[in-house]
Amino acid sequence: MKREIAINASALEVRVAVLEDNQLAEFFLERNRQVGLAGNIYKGKVTRVLPGMQAAFVDIGLEKAGFLHVSDFQDGISAMSTVAEVIGEEDVETEPLSENGDGEIAFEESPPPNGDAQPAEQQSSRRRRGGRRRQTPQRSHLPIEQQLRRGQEIIVQIAKEPMGTKGARLTSSISLPGRHLVYTPTSNHIGVSRRIASAEERARLRADVGELRPPQGGFIVRTACEGVSRREIQRDVAFLTKLWASILRKNESMPPASILYSDLDVALRVVRDLFSSEVDRLWCDEPNTYSRIVQFVQNYMPRLRNRVALHDGQEPLFDRFNIEPQIERALDRKVWLKSGGYLVFDQAEALTAIDVNTGRFVGKRSQDDTVFKTNLEAVEEVVNQLRLRNIGGIIIVDFIDMEREGDRKKVSDALAQALKRDKARTSALKISELGLVQMTRKRTRESLEKLLTDTCPRCEGRRVVKSVPTIAAEVLRGIQREAVRRAPDQMLVVKLNPEVARYLYDHGTKDLEMLERRLSTKIVLHSNDSLEGGAFELAQAPAAA
Repeated sequence: MKREIAINASALEVRVAVLEDNQLAEFFLERNRQVGLAGNIYKGKVTRVLPGMQAAFVDIGLEKAGFLHVSDFQDGISAMSTVAEVIGEEDVETEPLSENGDGEIAFEESPPPNGDAQPAEQQSSRRRRGGRRRQTPQRSHLPIEQQLRRGQEIIVQIAKEPMGTKGARLTSSISLPGRHLVYTPTSNHIGVSRRIASAEERARLRADVGELRPPQGGFIVRTACEGVSRREIQRDVAFLTKLWASILRKNESMPPASILYSDLDVALRVVRDLFSSEVDRLWCDEPNTYSRIVQFVQNYMPRLRNRVALHDGQEPLFDRFNIEPQIERALDRKVWLKSGGYLVFDQAEALTAIDVNTGRFVGKRSQDDTVFKTNLEAVEEVVNQLRLRNIGGIIIVDFIDMEREGDRKKVSDALAQALKRDKARTSALKISELGLVQMTRKRTRESLEKLLTDTCPRCEGRRVVKSVPTIAAEVLRGIQREAVRRAPDQMLVVKLNPEVARYLYDHGTKDLEMLERRLSTKIVLHSNDSLEGGAFELAQAPAAA
């Protein structure tokens, strides 16, 4: 698979596109006035402790106080399980961690993100296959009111960006990402990414990190660490431990609600987390940003320097790779499949529903084959769109009903395989007899729709507007209400959208004449192009002599 990264930087915003075989796979956006906050570390001050919610609100200097749940105020082994969530890690396994006899932290198969246990039949099936059961450490949390008090000062890190009306999600389990390692000063364990397949390489990295690490603090070995020398590992260890020491010094001198550490901007963050030997080329179209990227690459990954290129042509970088139409497509409610079928995305407050339809695809053999092929093609596009749109939370995929059990199993297996490409933590149940798949996807930042769009002022986010006949009927009722307050010898002037005025002239003449007789007043319609379809204004004017 050909992988490229395109970075488009301007004075207003920086956009990053990750391309797989020339198709847009992931999209990142950071505006200069809305810099990302995830990963930032603050000296916070507890403002409220809520025993009933087992949580606290912490002032970190933002518009809204951050939310700290008791499960995120923790230490030791359990602290490691939140690291990937905190730093938005893409190439390190995001599963919970368990400790084996050597004290190594191994990444294990994860439960659904909402914490629910696996269904009994799935657990028993793992036992029948001889699979090793997860040894999740037992977590015993003291009540939040016994750990925190109002006015207490604590060091916290943003695990999830503020979203909508919600403040940032905080954690006290600090993690500092480097190029090859992630330093966890609140934990003393070593974790190795399962994406490093070689047992010998995993053992070498674990041994090197174990020898080089300081007495306090743990490390996670990232996938990018595979094959690097002991010297490069030592450089990462030294850099991250010095960084933590500087954060502690700032904490002693800074007042509460102060920032102690800010993560890299989106351009360098993508280079750190996504730029690897698997990427064929990284493009940037802005000279200053390009220079910073080159310096970063030379310092941390010099072997990849020749893969960084400056785009200085007349054609915009995103136009060169046909990215703009793909971004627009990712904002559409309807997404067409190559066969002629299509998907419909409906994002609500609590969940996202994805409906699969055959559309123009009629197949060649039988209805069952047509349905199966459409669902199989939809699987790939659903996963692509989830990644691109960065949809999180609860997701319901409504596949077309399949009569054959074998077809349902093949579609479920294809979905499970496709989800392996998604580095965000996902969990999907098997497809039901009704063709429904229930799944969850870890939400760490705003969706593409939230980043690029605002609520429509006309429909107020409902995706629909009132029909012209409905508005025309409302105008007539408004006239009747206004007539009660009408002064003697005054006529009523109605300003309304031309389309609604035309409808009343064509279909509502009898109603208007009846109102004039009943109210003993003259009614005049004035069309106004500046008024939205659902808006109208009523005013009084002296009656003509």
